[in-house]
Amino acid sequence: MSHSAAIYFHPEAYTTTGPKLMGRNAAGESFLRGYLAHSRGTRFWVQAAAAEHALAFEEAVRAAGRTEPVERVGAKNLARLAEAGTAYHPGPRLGEHAWQRSFHGHGAWSLCGVTHTTASARAMDGIAEWLTAPVQPWDAVICTSSAVRDNVQRILHTQGEYLQARLGATKRVLPQLPVIPLGIHAADFAFGAQQRQGARRQLEVGEDDLVVLFAGRLSFHAKAHPLAMYQALEQAARKLPATQKVVLVECGWHAGESIREAFADAARQACPSVRCVTLDGREAAARATAWAGADVFCSLSDNIQETFGLVPVEAMAAGLPVVVSDWDGYRDTVREGVDGFRVPTLMPAAGLGRDLALRHALEIDSYDQYCGYTCSLVAVDVEATARAFERLFSSPELRRQMGEAGRQRARENYDWAAIIPRYEALWAELAEIRAAQGAQLKHAAQPWPARMDPFAAFAAYPTAVLKPDTRLRLARTDALEALARWRGLMMVDFARSVLPSPQECEIVIQQLAKGPRPAAELVKPLPAARQPAVFRGLAWMVKLGVVAQG
Repeated sequence: MSHSAAIYFHPEAYTTTGPKLMGRNAAGESFLRGYLAHSRGTRFWVQAAAAEHALAFEEAVRAAGRTEPVERVGAKNLARLAEAGTAYHPGPRLGEHAWQRSFHGHGAWSLCGVTHTTASARAMDGIAEWLTAPVQPWDAVICTSSAVRDNVQRILHTQGEYLQARLGATKRVLPQLPVIPLGIHAADFAFGAQQRQGARRQLEVGEDDLVVLFAGRLSFHAKAHPLAMYQALEQAARKLPATQKVVLVECGWHAGESIREAFADAARQACPSVRCVTLDGREAAARATAWAGADVFCSLSDNIQETFGLVPVEAMAAGLPVVVSDWDGYRDTVREGVDGFRVPTLMPAAGLGRDLALRHALEIDSYDQYCGYTCSLVAVDVEATARAFERLFSSPELRRQMGEAGRQRARENYDWAAIIPRYEALWAELAEIRAAQGAQLKHAAQPWPARMDPFAAFAAYPTAVLKPDTRLRLARTDALEALARWRGLMMVDFARSVLPSPQECEIVIQQLAKGPRPAAELVKPLPAARQPAVFRGLAWMVKLGVVAQG
């Protein structure tokens, strides 16, 4: 059974070199690299809206050293997705793609998406839409963590309750929701002793100094509020001997100067005993210095826009013990007391955030404000964080043990070499479900009600409708010559792609030259595949005055 999928490709979604670097870009770039390295398919498929996007995908395939054929799918040959078997989209919004598939049959192929953030209005609307769009059980949305799957299920449950109260709808047809983590390239984070020494020289830290690393976007409102980390580091640093210093390396990027100043001001006040170094995480050399020179990794995510969190897994691959918040995907990846420490978090109970939801819904607050206001009410235990730092600072052996445990876990469970087979196994499973259940669905006359056949949607507009028994006759003796003249007009020729060919029109006119005929008889000499198009084209011939009713 085929394991292939057509990758829906827009270059922006698979690169970290764009103008606005987000977690989904890093995840997309890493996925594509992993997929091209570890896919077992004999062909690659790409679905793209533009020819240059498909070409960029093919160039990426060749750059990865793969020589297999690349098959292109676009809007004009969408039915070829049936050959690929699955269409993979780098997001959760399957509804529109399910409607597009409906013209070719709901069971023609499977759709597979993936969660990144599910907190945005667009993402939440897309998830809620699954209940009313023709999404099927042979479709799937990969949830990157158990926590985000719970969030998705809560949206679906609440939307289902609404539809039941509103319409009496009780049947729910949903996609599969497997939990498959994001992957990493573990080898990218393997640093030797010489690299470590070089990195620490660049950071200007002593042999006994302790380097704590935070990596990722430096955003207090949309990633991880740093104040808990700063305070905990200060508490732990004050318990160290005077000869031993703590250095915090924040390897990332700020959205602007005001954000940079906010971080610097908070660090000055909250952790004056800690030397803070900021490296540009968009630069490969800076990232290598940060990973190679660190002793401990910390990320106290407290933000609802997070769903998985790659950086703790990257830290584990680098052999670093981790101190993370007990929050969303971190709970799946970091084993408490084995790979590091998970710090307890606290959030208000349901019902206390309705004002935040309303302000976001009414666009009084932007998405960034919505995330920022929400995370301001999520607490990370500062004292527990400090205790975790103290334990790691005081024991090189504990740091080594946890680092090695994390390194092994990252290689075995989170390298793309382990993740891509899980994707391909899922796609094969979807194909089995589709084969077993897809044929049972009836094809609706109008598969997409909001994109109905215009001659059905606007059936009340005309005086009459062209039917098989509608009698037609020639309106003029020079019908062929007149038709050729009218075809030369731009206002006629612009619709060439939906009109009968000159040769097909000649066959129709030859039939009518024998006398009036029912419309259905006029297309019988034509190939069966062309008869519907030429039949509707009879109305066009009437429009041009070369054929008439009666």
